[in-house]
Amino acid sequence: MGAQQKIAIVGAGLGGAAAATLLQQAGFEVTVYEQSPEFSRLGAGIHVGPNVMKIFRRMGLEQPLEQMGSHPDFWHSRDGISGDYLSRIPLGEFARREYGAAYVTVHRGDMHDLQINSIAPGTLQFGKKLETIVDEGDQVRLTFTDGSQATADIVIGADGIHSKIREELLGAEAPIYSGWVAHRALIRGENLVRHADVFEPCVKWWTDDRHMMVYHTTAKRDEYYFVTGVPHEAWDFQGNYVDSSQEEMLAAFEGYHPTVQKLIRSTEDITKWPLRNRNPLPLWSRGRLVLLGDACHPMKPHMAQGAGMAIEDAAMLTRCLQETGLTDYRTAFELYEANRKERASRVQAVSNANTFLRTQEDPAWVYGYDIYAQPLKSGVAA
Repeated sequence: MGAQQKIAIVGAGLGGAAAATLLQQAGFEVTVYEQSPEFSRLGAGIHVGPNVMKIFRRMGLEQPLEQMGSHPDFWHSRDGISGDYLSRIPLGEFARREYGAAYVTVHRGDMHDLQINSIAPGTLQFGKKLETIVDEGDQVRLTFTDGSQATADIVIGADGIHSKIREELLGAEAPIYSGWVAHRALIRGENLVRHADVFEPCVKWWTDDRHMMVYHTTAKRDEYYFVTGVPHEAWDFQGNYVDSSQEEMLAAFEGYHPTVQKLIRSTEDITKWPLRNRNPLPLWSRGRLVLLGDACHPMKPHMAQGAGMAIEDAAMLTRCLQETGLTDYRTAFELYEANRKERASRVQAVSNANTFLRTQEDPAWVYGYDIYAQPLKSGVAA
């Protein structure tokens, strides 16, 4: 590949970090530029399905991730009012046997820290907010707000829904506010003990226009996390989130099952986030620039696969660059889009529709997928 051939990744979130590790393991020279000054253990959880765990296996991170996370035996869906079970999707040992890997719920910050530590030392640079990016034909020049510059042979935009790389490819356009917000809270296990109730390891409470997804985030099950989807007419606030409260939550889930009420009363801090997305993009790459994850196909979090799709993108893009070599990056980008667009778009549509696992269904098309077992389709994606 040659030391002179360099890949720059803009954004060190879950997708960008996965791309960095996989590409470095494949022998590419990679530098990651992250605008945050540092990462902290933000209060959010994440589902890691077997489709993603197989990629962590390739990175050598499957075992430590299994050890830090919770392993639910089922995904339960329940009627928000009556508590009746709408579906009971087997996970646990069934997932290992049928889908080829474990199903884990974990704290997003713990998983991210694991990923960051797998990137080669010295190749992740913090405090690098991208200001301009210019494809000069033979290389890409990046300029950052701190005045520094860098060059690379290709640039991977893993910089989220507000992607600067996407803006360079398609022009400035604000993401679409969905009309929904997500309340998020991380609850200490001792707070739950006050209530004589059964708090299941992985359960989604549903009514017609809102829901609450709840699960443990540690192997010890000493943290319990919820994320909601609730209609909200407008988003008039600056920033990514605002503080919420028990009172607001109790009003939003008035009439819900007593277990949900007790869960809300166990919280200490609640935040409220607007859910934004974009329509499917007409292109995923141009010249020496290529997108992955939320920069490319953001989605509502209702299927617990948004980060999974970014990590799958990272794995497929690595496969395609290995197939062609970095010199023939154009063919690699065409292969990447041809082999990712259909699946990512399907997951995006199902996630946005918020129907996944509400009733008894077979999720094998999601969890049984092995990105390394898929034969590469040639040609440009439709």
